[in-house]
This record gives sequence, C-alpha cells and structure tokens, in this order.
Amino acid sequence: MSFRAPTDPYTFGLTLLAKRELSERQLRQRFRKRKVDAAATDDAIERLKQDGSLDDRRTAFAYARTAVRLTARGRRRVLQEIVALGIDDASARDAVDAAFADVDEAEVLARALAKRLDGPVRDTAHLRRLHRALERQGFPTSMIARALADRAPHATDTSDD
Repeated sequence: MSFRAPTDPYTFGLTLLAKRELSERQLRQRFRKRKVDAAATDDAIERLKQDGSLDDRRTAFAYARTAVRLTARGRRRVLQEIVALGIDDASARDAVDAAFADVDEAEVLARALAKRLDGPVRDTAHLRRLHRALERQGFPTSMIARALADRAPHATDTSDD
C-alpha cells in the first residue's frame, strides 16, 4: 500500500505540520513545489494559522531548542538560521533568549569543541582552524578565546633568558 499525499492544500499542510514544525515561508515553498496555486495556498495558510497549526513563533522556539541542545550552536548562528526560516527578528530573538535561558553558552561551546577535537591541539594552525569553526557555529570570539586558551599548544621555550 503506497502513501498518497492529499490533494487539498489545507490537508497537505496539516500532513506536513504533523511531521515537524514549519514556518510559513517553508510551508509556502512546499506548496510551490507541489504547484499549488497562489489563492489556494493563501487560503490554506490562513486556515492553518487560524486553527493554530501554523505558528511561526512556536516554530522559532522549537528550532532554537533543538539547535542549542542537539547541534551545539551559538546564539548568533541560531538567530541567523531562525531568521532564514522567514521568522521575524523579534520572535527569533525571543526564541534564542528562551533557549539559552537555562543553558550556559560556555557549556554549549565546550560540547561543540569536544566534537571537533580528537585529541590535543597539535599546533597553532590547528588552533586557528578550531577558532574559525567555532566562530562559524555562532560563538563569540571572546568566549572561544577563553575556551581555547587552556588547550593551546605550548611552544617549546625558545625565548632568550
């Protein structure tokens, strides 16, 4: 028995939202991919919003929780990704603040660093690569510097005494 996607846009939207939280922008993209006409898309989106099935704010909060707990990303990156989903800045900021309210960003950074390290930091080039990778993950430079400071390779003492 094969699964057939519903032809009614509203039902199709419910089916998609039952699987995972989606933003309005993401849902509109899925409708466009299925070649649903604009009027039917607008009607379905409006109905989904009215019955509470589609809620960008809820999507932002769910995404932020997942990004912080499972993927070990920093505030800046999580905020950037939520805004890219088509969610307004205010809701995105609220979601990120809530996700980091009960989680220490330094601990999230430590987890991200642990994922990248497979032993000690070998040399300064390795240290720079780690720093860049953690910056891309959205962690502040000052926090990265503190986390990497005690892991920095200690150069052999070549100073003139």
